[in-house]
Amino acid sequence: MKISRARASRLALTALLLAGVAVPAVGQQDSPESLLPPGFDQPATPAPSPAPSRPADGVTPPPIAAEPLPDYLALGNAAALGNAQEAAAEPIDLSQYELPDYAKHSLARVGAFASGNAGFPANAFGASDGRVLKTLLRRLDAPVASRWASIVLRRALMSPLDTPANINGADFAAERAWVLLRMGEATAARAVVNDVDTDNYTTLLYLVAMQAGLATGDPGAFCPLADDAAGIIHQRSWALAQAMCMGLAGKPTEAGQLLSAARQGTSPSDIDNLLAEKVLGTGAQGRRAVTIEWAGVTQLTAWRWGLATATGVEVPSELYATAGPQVRYWQALSPSVAPAARAQAAELAATSGVFSNAGLVDLYGDIDADSDAPGPEAGIARDLRTAYTDGDAGGRVKAIQALWDQANTPRTQYARLILTARAASWIPANNNVATPERLIASMLSAGYDGPAMEWRGMVKPGSEGWALLALADQATSPVSIGDFDTYRGAATPRKAQMLLAGLAGLGRLKAADAQSGAQAVDVRIGGANAWTRAIDAAGRRGEPGTVALLAAVGMQAPNWDYVTPEALFHIVAAMRAAGMGNYARMIAIEAVTRTA
Repeated sequence: MKISRARASRLALTALLLAGVAVPAVGQQDSPESLLPPGFDQPATPAPSPAPSRPADGVTPPPIAAEPLPDYLALGNAAALGNAQEAAAEPIDLSQYELPDYAKHSLARVGAFASGNAGFPANAFGASDGRVLKTLLRRLDAPVASRWASIVLRRALMSPLDTPANINGADFAAERAWVLLRMGEATAARAVVNDVDTDNYTTLLYLVAMQAGLATGDPGAFCPLADDAAGIIHQRSWALAQAMCMGLAGKPTEAGQLLSAARQGTSPSDIDNLLAEKVLGTGAQGRRAVTIEWAGVTQLTAWRWGLATATGVEVPSELYATAGPQVRYWQALSPSVAPAARAQAAELAATSGVFSNAGLVDLYGDIDADSDAPGPEAGIARDLRTAYTDGDAGGRVKAIQALWDQANTPRTQYARLILTARAASWIPANNNVATPERLIASMLSAGYDGPAMEWRGMVKPGSEGWALLALADQATSPVSIGDFDTYRGAATPRKAQMLLAGLAGLGRLKAADAQSGAQAVDVRIGGANAWTRAIDAAGRRGEPGTVALLAAVGMQAPNWDYVTPEALFHIVAAMRAAGMGNYARMIAIEAVTRTA
């Protein structure tokens, strides 16, 4: 029986869902910035102009106030239910204040562009069924292990995408934004949410919109939504949002009345209420002096982090350990937090693809310019300045190495490679550097493959530097299996497995060499399960969005220790087949770099 391409797409993803756990991995600005170096991902044709925008595992978002969220699936569509308004004394022609039809956003395509990036194609998910995509998105345990896989997924989820069949466009936007929030991509999530007109909001999108407002530390984002949402979602958070928005509008009396009603039945010392009251008091004519005490608070929630950040209240550092890593990434992106206080979080965020090399350098530049910056962060900023400005290349290399040597965990070590990437790219290729491998790894951590390839003549065949450049090379000529064997003899077994998987996935080995090499390092690249069949098929169909999502599914792990070389092979091969060769190479390089 002949099966259409569209049906094949649905069948492959459905098979993946039915397979359950059969995946191999576990065994500051209103317009999001580009995380890529200049020229890394230039489109063949000019990208559309950016759309204007304002500024684990569960079925519903987690609670943001004291009580759990309601069962939103039973509440229906917000736009259909509407919001009853009291009649004014004199009729007003509201049509004069409405957008004309041509200026409204269609639910048929929702998303936003990151500055400097071309968006994914609108049909990036092919003919995938919306119900299947929703299930994959909800089950995704984010953040994922790979920085570069995260960057690809971020681009895919925030791009203007065609709404697939069997899902409401606003709900599809909400599901994508909710994953972005779990990844730590607060600004990208809010951009997606804001591309839906408020009269098209569903209950799910109201819930995610509140999370996006909290993640960006902006309770003012609730105000266009609060009345309608509170009429549908009978939860204290939206009642408090109404009170806060009334206070921000300069109406303290009405705000106080709403606040009193919202906090009925709760303790006067309830921190969620007190934070809302503090926001309320920041509005015009607000005269409420509220002191926030964290004693006795044992859990950091999105509500508490977002409102504290919005009002300049410092969150105790120990509370961050009670929340997911994404909250640290929100902190890194927040312009409300002092640069020195964001530095550590920003380095961690960079390892998950949320912060760029340029963003880190700018952040430490701000710290360097601040005479009151604390000692450790100021010292890092000084070393980074030397890495860029010292007149002697040897002095710059020494400063770069000092930054590397200060890191004492695998994650911070990779963060420092990202931090020094551009400075490393300015070091001329020469034979006087004792260990060029780390300079090469640093450049490639942020996608500077051009400068990195200039070191090709400075590394020995079979060395770590050779391995990284073999993966970075865009040439189609095969890699010598003899050089691979030399590397295998000196590297750890897992590094050798990752290199073999990367080279094979990129098509850089002859078929016979790939087979013999895979057998030598015990990488079963020919094995198959529901996930491998789904991602392989998505690659053959040329569906970059589907490949990006399934790649993240295959990397649901806290670090690279739990990502299998077989998974890496299929991810790299599928990305290359789907036209994402640059990302395929960077993921393969990251695997070798971050694997012990």
